[in-house]
Amino acid sequence: MSELKELSPGKRMLVLVVCFLALVFDGVELGLMPVASLSVSQSLLGADFTPTLGGEWFARFTAALMLGAAIGGIFLGSLGDRIGRSRAMGVSILFYSVFAALGAWVKTQEQMLVMRFLVGLGVGGLWPNAIALVSECWPGAKRPLVSGAMMAGLNAGILMLSQMARAWPITPESWRWIFQLAGSPALLGVLVLVALPESPRWRASSGAAKGPSTPLRELFSPSLIRFTLVGIVVSAIPMVGAWSASKWMIPWADDVAGKSHGGYKAATQGWWAIGAVIGSFGGAQLAPLLGRRRSYFLISLGAVALTVAMFQLTAPLRPGFHAVVFAQGCVSTLFFGWLAFYLPELFPTHVRATGSGLAYNSGRFATAVGVVLAGFLFTALGGDYARVGTICAMIYALGFLVIWFAPDTSNKDFQ
Repeated sequence: MSELKELSPGKRMLVLVVCFLALVFDGVELGLMPVASLSVSQSLLGADFTPTLGGEWFARFTAALMLGAAIGGIFLGSLGDRIGRSRAMGVSILFYSVFAALGAWVKTQEQMLVMRFLVGLGVGGLWPNAIALVSECWPGAKRPLVSGAMMAGLNAGILMLSQMARAWPITPESWRWIFQLAGSPALLGVLVLVALPESPRWRASSGAAKGPSTPLRELFSPSLIRFTLVGIVVSAIPMVGAWSASKWMIPWADDVAGKSHGGYKAATQGWWAIGAVIGSFGGAQLAPLLGRRRSYFLISLGAVALTVAMFQLTAPLRPGFHAVVFAQGCVSTLFFGWLAFYLPELFPTHVRATGSGLAYNSGRFATAVGVVLAGFLFTALGGDYARVGTICAMIYALGFLVIWFAPDTSNKDFQ
């Protein structure tokens, strides 16, 4: 175990900063289409565009990203257990950067759909490798802080994007620039491949392994299958809730505000993202403070209440709308800080990135299906954003029951 002492404080800080930045840019990719989708569709569809069709394409773009993220999270997560966390991170960053930039040159909706799927591969692959690397380089008492910081970085990226879109509005006439800008993290990807230190725990585990590595098979072995299935379910609930319910607030704000309030959709995303930065950091603190199960139950309760309130008790352009959006962003994203702390505890080092990636990103398969169904529901309800958001908010209520089947890892040693 002497290898565990290899990283100096300076190198550990470098790992933290680089992983934080990588997740910031990951957040930019996640926040890009909610704020740009209607403008992209208006530009590419031209005279064929209608508000209902714009909502349908928002659902398709989201589903494509989630499907790509699910596949990328599983296979690039597995790559992290095979070749190392830092190298798999570098590959993931290059995926989401290069294909985001190529989105600036698409000519059709279908081409953009393909680009969003390919971006999703990198978005999904980054999370398990970055979380595993930071968790292994910063074990012990500081782990809630660094886990929370990582997830705060993800939502800080969404916040940064919203402020750029507020200063330079994304319109049907001017939207390609934001995709070009989203390609700039490719430089970070190269830096990660060349210079980012590797996890000493992964090195020790990799060196001690005998025979070929088969992490995916091992996760479904009798000793780990319960942990794998629980991880998938507790990850899927907030993921499906976020994208099938919460994210409709932004195209809703865009549709209601229209061109007369050009920066309103970006301001809506900004208020949500401020709450999300706080919430995603706080979730990692609540998990050890209140206990893993109790904290998840309370977060589920708050997410249902505030999502329904956002869609039923207020609306875009009303005075209290952004206050409720902020609160909903804060509470609903507590889940993701909780997951960043809890998921690495479920799995041993040699399958940690694969296990975390499989658990976290399998929820995105369900999300892709959920978003498509929400798109059909949106059409069936005549483009009623509030009703769609309210119905889909009930997904969060599944957390009331599911969490009591999850293992309590409070007294488990983190290796």
